[in-house]
Amino acid sequence: MTDFTYALDADGVATITWDVTAKSMNVMSMEGFALLDSLIDKALADAGVKGVILTSGKKDFAGGMDLNVIAQMRAGGAQAIFDGVMQMHGVLRKIERAGMDPKTKKGGKPIVAALPGTALGIGYELPLACHRIIAADNPKAKIGLPEIMVGIFPGAGGTTRLVRKMGAMMAAPFLLEGKLSDPKSAKAAGLVDEVVAPEDLLTRAKDWVLSAKEADLVKPWDDKGYKMPGGAPYHPAGFMTYVGASAMILGKTMGVYPAAKALLSAAYEGALVPFDTALKIEARWFTSVLMNPSSSAMIRSLFINKEALEKGANRPKVADQTVRKVGVIGAGMMGAGIAYVSANAGIEVVLIDAAQEVADRGKAHSADLLDKGMKRGKVTAEKKAEVLARIHATTNYAALAGCDLIVEAVFEDPKVKAEVTAKVEAAVGAECIFATNTSTLPISGLAKASKRPANFIGIHFFSPVDKMNLVEIIRGKETGDVAVAKALDYVRQIRKTPIVVNDARFFYANRCIIPYINEGIRMVAEGVEPALVENAAKLVGMPLGPLQLVDETSIDLGVKIAKATRAAMGEAYPDGAVDAVLFWMADHGRLGKKANAGFYAYDAAGKREGLWEGLAAQYPVADTQPDLTTVQHRLLMAQVLEAVRALEDGVLTDIREGDVGAILGWGFAPWSGGPFSWLDIIGAARAVEICDHLTATQGPRFTAPALLREMAAKGEGFYARAAGAKAA
Repeated sequence: MTDFTYALDADGVATITWDVTAKSMNVMSMEGFALLDSLIDKALADAGVKGVILTSGKKDFAGGMDLNVIAQMRAGGAQAIFDGVMQMHGVLRKIERAGMDPKTKKGGKPIVAALPGTALGIGYELPLACHRIIAADNPKAKIGLPEIMVGIFPGAGGTTRLVRKMGAMMAAPFLLEGKLSDPKSAKAAGLVDEVVAPEDLLTRAKDWVLSAKEADLVKPWDDKGYKMPGGAPYHPAGFMTYVGASAMILGKTMGVYPAAKALLSAAYEGALVPFDTALKIEARWFTSVLMNPSSSAMIRSLFINKEALEKGANRPKVADQTVRKVGVIGAGMMGAGIAYVSANAGIEVVLIDAAQEVADRGKAHSADLLDKGMKRGKVTAEKKAEVLARIHATTNYAALAGCDLIVEAVFEDPKVKAEVTAKVEAAVGAECIFATNTSTLPISGLAKASKRPANFIGIHFFSPVDKMNLVEIIRGKETGDVAVAKALDYVRQIRKTPIVVNDARFFYANRCIIPYINEGIRMVAEGVEPALVENAAKLVGMPLGPLQLVDETSIDLGVKIAKATRAAMGEAYPDGAVDAVLFWMADHGRLGKKANAGFYAYDAAGKREGLWEGLAAQYPVADTQPDLTTVQHRLLMAQVLEAVRALEDGVLTDIREGDVGAILGWGFAPWSGGPFSWLDIIGAARAVEICDHLTATQGPRFTAPALLREMAAKGEGFYARAAGAKAA
């Protein structure tokens, strides 16, 4: 174990350097903690050591705790988790007290954290226990506690120390929202004590160690007469802070995220007691969160599985397919966004449209996004110039010469796409991969227009391209491994998360999204109160209710998809009741947010004002309303059953992609870890029970898939089943 190394210089300053050799970013393990503990003991026991610098051998300090270790801790049960967390608290408290006499607070040795770059999670909780935090002036560095974003909260003293350091109100954005700061912003907020030039970092740290006085080593909460900034919970000001924070959390999480509630509980209860007792309270709440299946599911999907997919877990074993020059056909909203993320990733881009004016407007979209970045201080003028220089906007297909990837993003019309395919293939080399950006059209059908179907693949971007992290890669019947690898390597280059699915109408994401929207609309037609539909969705963790979602994506698009689906399915088409509502809305000019008129009413500026009152005239609200749970089951099962059917049909081949894709693609209840994780949480038997009830009351669309019934009979879960299949 060489995660930490120790060196003592002639002036009596010991430097403990964190450098995990097997990782590009330092992450903490329990073994690493034990080694750090032994090195701190060594420094404190050596009379020749005047103080300690804790720094990193990498360009960044640390990325946090190894979440794989956290997942393993859970397997040991609650007592094992609690004991492990208390061991961490013991090490950090030892650093904080630094050998000083517990009564006189004298005799301690100064310990300073010198951060060369990013410091996240335990990578910031460790410095918080030091006596001073000095950060290098590295604008790319991020400092903070993002744990809440993956379903846990800062449990190694970060919650307790930050609340005592800043007060609950000032600490709230960093704890409850996972806000990250660059070094200068961190200094302004009080997260770090100094920011210095990178080349002066260790020199300044050593100077501080040698000049520190005993009073500099005593944390405020260990000092006599300490008062919490902003007031303790029993102080009038502090009381109002916690009341407001509780309301804010409930408003943002709708009560479905256990980590947020646990964090606030740890902060509130900890603020009522002495510091060491507060650490124990924090450890208990952290243990509670880790034992909650929601948190473990979020960690698995949003960190472990997401990272595995980004690293190419399902990539075919072919040579590197890094993209050097990409041609983007169609400079509309999607094409312009694709051109921007490609150029921003350092890829040369040829942006083609039928009219030069449209192509130029597509390039201007990149300029607009870069200008916004400059206003936020995230982009320099030089960076803007470099990115724009990579985009060549033209009408000339000959400019595609040398492209190794084409992303076609023209209208969702097979004839138009076929024409573009022929033009592109006449201009590019035989090795060039052709990707069509489509959300609904089957790839195998579109590939018939290609002379090289093995090189033809689907890439489904989500809108807006610059903000949405998921990319759905669709393998057609004849798509080859090189094309899949090229698409995956390209998605990695543009720093997004890929899932790979097999070809079928609507692929995976839209296959699940559309039934969700349809179920909401169907309930409106039945006389269910629209507000009940929308709020039921939000109370179960969906970011948007189905009616708001269809407004955002546009009602006329829904009409277009419905007509195409009806034409393809014929008499088997199941959504006539939904179409009646959609078509009526479209006929009355209520096309959604873009028309300032949809299921919601909007003001002149396009701000949503509330559900449209005129809806009740056409679809009166029934006297008897369903209960909340029934509405939520209908909305969730509409999505989840399609996910299971996609797995049964071979559209999905990996449940990890199903869970990650659902959360990143359309925001499926992130607290659940995704559709397959949710089914594992409630159990297949309970899921079948819900399906049978809904089938009896609502119809065959809720029939439990055979796979789900089989798993219920065997008492299996999706992840356990997948692990067993992998082991076999």
